[in-house]
Amino acid sequence: MVQLAREITSHIVAEYGSDEVLRRLSDPYWFQAFGCVLGFDWHSSGVTTTVTGALKEGLRGTERDLGIYVGGGKGAVSRRTPGEIVNYCDTLSLDPTPLVYASRMSAKVDSAAVQDGYQLYHHAFFFTPSGTWAVVQQGMSDATGMARRYHWLASTLQSFVNEPHAAICAQAQVPTLNLVAEESSAVRGTSAELARAKPGVVLAALKDLPLLSMPRRHAVLIADVNAQHLDKILLKTYERAPEDFETLLGMEGVGAKTLRALALASEVIYGTPASTRDPARFSFAVGGKDGFPYPVDLETYDKTVEVLREAVNKANIDRSERVKALKRLVEYGKEKIAKRQSS
Repeated sequence: MVQLAREITSHIVAEYGSDEVLRRLSDPYWFQAFGCVLGFDWHSSGVTTTVTGALKEGLRGTERDLGIYVGGGKGAVSRRTPGEIVNYCDTLSLDPTPLVYASRMSAKVDSAAVQDGYQLYHHAFFFTPSGTWAVVQQGMSDATGMARRYHWLASTLQSFVNEPHAAICAQAQVPTLNLVAEESSAVRGTSAELARAKPGVVLAALKDLPLLSMPRRHAVLIADVNAQHLDKILLKTYERAPEDFETLLGMEGVGAKTLRALALASEVIYGTPASTRDPARFSFAVGGKDGFPYPVDLETYDKTVEVLREAVNKANIDRSERVKALKRLVEYGKEKIAKRQSS
């Protein structure tokens, strides 16, 4: 997987440039197909960690030639991402500050501002010497054991806190407190306003309510809010006086519970409800064989296989590796034809 990932990536860079690799990685359709060609199960959460891991290892030592740098990974490795970015930037005489910020904010959004029940455990950061970047990160639901993958791309990003994702790959929509939805614009403003106020304003709005309830799918018990801890964080935000929601989100110590409390207090005080729209819009690569969430799009499937077959054909890789890859593609084609005939 490491060798094939490196050669396919080298081919794409030679044909289209390094920015195209980032664009493709931000596309869950292409990412999923790429994982299949590398030989990983399409329906396993491991495809995310394995593909990004194979890329990171495969591109090691080729960064200057290909112009693609990879940081991060799974678990504790993800927390080393800022240091890896800084080290790479030192060799490039490049200011790492915007890249470190992008890495940190993309992780903060998907762990605190989008509260969908999936806890981040994987974060991979890709960037080029020109400063363009992409993020592929994944969360796991303790309740269901299912994974959800979040894709980010610098070239399509207008704001870190307003519809920032390039895509989200998920099995199905789930109950979500979505503070980066367009329709949450008002609550982002009032949350930042409350963060600049004295802590007593927020605490007073919360303390007399035995149950703070969003729609039934997102109930929050008062027991979930630690008043002492919240008081400390609100004192910190009051002293810092964040000018907007993005600054508030980026503050150390401001996490999911603080943002949830501010959002609820904002609704109580200002009447600005936060969005509960799940930002995930589609699932898997080209549909599911069982018709969920929608039937397989055979035309897109055929095109995906054909594009990747050409990529492997042209890639400068060892013939045995090429044969193995093509055999996998042939098997996928045979399975698809057999299923089509049986239906």
